[in-house]
Amino acid sequence: QVQLVESGGGLVQAGGSLRLSCAASGGTFSTYAMGWFRQAPGKEREFVATVTWRGSTYYADSVKGRFTLSRDNAANTVYLQTNSLKPEDTAVYYCAASSIQRYETTWYAQKYGYNYWGQGTQVTFSS
Repeated sequence: QVQLVESGGGLVQAGGSLRLSCAASGGTFSTYAMGWFRQAPGKEREFVATVTWRGSTYYADSVKGRFTLSRDNAANTVYLQTNSLKPEDTAVYYCAASSIQRYETTWYAQKYGYNYWGQGTQVTFSS
């Protein structure tokens, strides 16, 4: 059983940055694709970014150029660097892991591609 613990959320002002972390335990981290999703109040959970076991990444258009996802297999951790934050980035951010191996990186943009989910970390835009 894989457990995921997110951290790094908080209050942020216009143009600010946060580094979200997701630490995994259990399973074989290096073989998993890892993803970030977010859910704003009253909205569906949406895809943010993914990094496959091969290290390839894919981003939602809404965050491309502002967010960067990386993984450290030695530390069993993924990092989502969020820059130039906007009010519409306010949401609970969830980390997810997938043991399903697909070649197409874009496949991991869908929620049902993931077996394991963390509890989430809140990112709130402060004016």
